[in-house]
Amino acid sequence: MAGATDKSEPVRLEDFMALAREGKEVLLSVELKKMIVTQKVHPYEAEEMKSEIDMYLLAADFLFTVGRAISKVSKIYVTGIVGEPKDTAKQNIFIANTRLKLDYKRLEDSHIKFEKKYWE
Repeated sequence: MAGATDKSEPVRLEDFMALAREGKEVLLSVELKKMIVTQKVHPYEAEEMKSEIDMYLLAADFLFTVGRAISKVSKIYVTGIVGEPKDTAKQNIFIANTRLKLDYKRLEDSHIKFEKKYWE
């Protein structure tokens, strides 16, 4: 079962934070994105719903460089429904940015420098 527990390659934000705390130089750039996906709904779950719902994901790609190795860690911060009321969409953006700020703080506390970006 080597693949499931093998820690030789960093794959989570925490892995890169640990490398930085060990004194390794960890460079980071952040790319934010809004992805549209279609979720299929089982016909027996809710008769009044359509069979497909267009949803969006607010996600961040963290691009880490350690030495010559470049790794990407993607993380979803919030999901919503396309066409939802503007107040709900604004609330989702607020929630996503609040969660992102927590990760930014943890990355900064690990002495990883980067440019902060937020959803608007």
